[in-house]
Amino acid sequence: MPTEPVTEYDPSLGRKFIFVTGGVMSGLGKGITAASTGRLLANAGFDVTAVKIDPYLNVDAGTMNPYQHGEVYVLKDGGEVDLDLGNYERFLDIDMTFDHNVTTGKTYQHVIEKERAGDYLGNTVQIIPHITDDIKRRIREAAEGHDVCIVEVGGTVGDIEGMPYLEALRQFAHEEDDGDILFTHVTLVPYSKNGEQKTKPTQHSVKELRSIGLQPDILVGRCEDKLDPETKEKIALFCDVPTEAVFSNPDVEDIYHVPLMVEDEGLDRYVMERLDIADEALPRDERANDWRELVTRETTGTVDIALAGKYDLEDAYLSVHEALKHAGLEHGVDVNVLWVDTEEMTPEHRERLEGADGLIVPGGFGARGTEGKLEAVRYARENGVPFLGLCLGFQMAVIEYARDVCGLDGANSTELDEETPHPVIDILPEQYEVEDMGGTMRLGAHETAIQEGTLAAELYGGDSCTERHRHRYEVNPEYIERLEEAGMVFSGTAANRMEILELPDHPYFIGTQFHPEFRSRPGRASPPFVGLLDAILDDEPTDRAEEVSA
Repeated sequence: MPTEPVTEYDPSLGRKFIFVTGGVMSGLGKGITAASTGRLLANAGFDVTAVKIDPYLNVDAGTMNPYQHGEVYVLKDGGEVDLDLGNYERFLDIDMTFDHNVTTGKTYQHVIEKERAGDYLGNTVQIIPHITDDIKRRIREAAEGHDVCIVEVGGTVGDIEGMPYLEALRQFAHEEDDGDILFTHVTLVPYSKNGEQKTKPTQHSVKELRSIGLQPDILVGRCEDKLDPETKEKIALFCDVPTEAVFSNPDVEDIYHVPLMVEDEGLDRYVMERLDIADEALPRDERANDWRELVTRETTGTVDIALAGKYDLEDAYLSVHEALKHAGLEHGVDVNVLWVDTEEMTPEHRERLEGADGLIVPGGFGARGTEGKLEAVRYARENGVPFLGLCLGFQMAVIEYARDVCGLDGANSTELDEETPHPVIDILPEQYEVEDMGGTMRLGAHETAIQEGTLAAELYGGDSCTERHRHRYEVNPEYIERLEEAGMVFSGTAANRMEILELPDHPYFIGTQFHPEFRSRPGRASPPFVGLLDAILDDEPTDRAEEVSA
């Protein structure tokens, strides 16, 4: 776990803070609103970073079920965090660290460890000031060296677990200069049966926020459509903010259009004026338009990709979906993801698999759905379907090849079958004595050496790559020679670890033990995902070009 440095508070550093809270219900899009604000400030020339506060008692997101919090996103230093940090990295094009994620478990653990060590000199340890002081310290340390720090508070105002954080923010605002702090509150503006935009949920949410001692400076209304002028005026009147401080965040076709929408509303201009940094911003005609040009680029067709996994939930594989989207932006095509349930593998799901242009088998843990994944891998290998295996998908490719090409009956991973006669996938040596589940895998960014003249070398354009990992099992060295003799090429390695595999006699068959999707960005798509679309669009060039342009 990262160290816990102690930083003395220096009010002269001049950093700006934007705190983003939410009301009425969770899942409204606080994170996208915050990330979009950051994107616009970055376009204006400011160095922007972000902090995500998660009020749950978990130390990190590593042991959470994807059905509860979506995918576990992995940072470069191995931090296992909420998927919102992935959105911040993608929108801001930055690499964050575990210090940018504040959880109740992490905060309480640190304070209790200090109490056990006697650091509080006999004082009674309490929520105020000890927990709130630690929260403020973490925010200030994460903001160090940046112009603007955007802090998103997870959950909704009124949640009991979020109270210490809102109190910490109240104290934070008291300690900082008025012009250095901005509070943005995101609320739901629903429609009534007669089509009227209703402001009462927003009014009650702001009332709850003000009862804690926080007055929002900006209100962002999440609604199907833009807020009507009279709706904005009503919200402003009853929530005690200027009408020009009420902004719309309507539903859009793609989350990457949100920065464009709120820019058109003037959110960035208002934020910079309130933070007194408008004079330091780049002139509008000098700001980069790369983002707008990229996400509004016209597409020439659609590619269908089968995603074979066990979670029928897009958020469980959010970074995979986004990496496909980034590759599609690079190629000028839309990517349509077809869900293939590997636990059931009904005729409908097999039809999706067989009708897709390419296949991805994503990461995961546990035995559930793995036989279906093996079936999907075999189909792609035998029928020349472009294939990309990620982490567990990489391991499934090894197991399928061992069984169906090398003739190793019953070959498996010891994670899935401890009694397998051929453990072609086995636990990492350093994991033998590990008992705790949280934060104990091979995590974070590691360098992989790439063999010259291979598909991997072509994709990455060199002899190495650095990608993020999250796994506890890997290819068993005892079986590598046999797999290679049968035709599998391990084109990427790190010491004795097999990191990338490929089949030279296949149109596109590649697997990575790492998760390349975590480093994919709009305008800087992940090489294995770009290669997947390359293979699809170059397959039978004439026919394929006509099909894609149709």
